[in-house]
Amino acid sequence: MASNGGLGSLGAEGAMSAAHALSLPAEAYGNDPQLEMMWAMKAFQHAEIYFNLISSVDPKFLRLTKADDKIYTEFREKFPNLNIQILDPEALKSEQAKEEWRPFCMQFDGTVEDYNYGTLLRLNSEKDYTEENTIFATRIQFYAIEIARNREGYNNTVFQRSSKVKINSKPEGDS
Repeated sequence: MASNGGLGSLGAEGAMSAAHALSLPAEAYGNDPQLEMMWAMKAFQHAEIYFNLISSVDPKFLRLTKADDKIYTEFREKFPNLNIQILDPEALKSEQAKEEWRPFCMQFDGTVEDYNYGTLLRLNSEKDYTEENTIFATRIQFYAIEIARNREGYNNTVFQRSSKVKINSKPEGDS
């Protein structure tokens, strides 16, 4: 993932201002385009870090939160047949889906920090974050789906592809 124009482009002072602005309550803002841009940059940064993580570490060993076991158990009890390998956006965004997801998400209020923050989520677990492969979801939806993908082996492709690139790019003579 490229990080052109991300939070790093703000500089230290700009990043501190952005962090402060994002910590204020939502009521302090209207539909401020600058705030929306800061949220988008924060979501992009989160996505970039996560993708780098699953590209570098075998996903089956990752723990995303202290509540991973509970999140996974509750997720699979509530959504046992949800196809997480290739998500259908309607499974998250339709009115019926929102009604089904709401109680699941709310149970993590106070347990999972920033559970309702907006986060980028890949539709196809085998692909990178691209405009066509990304939707906006809540943080707890991201955690539920990505924890399940890690435990059920759907993120292995990303890790294996990255591992092959690293092996193939080693100079001759290196072990």
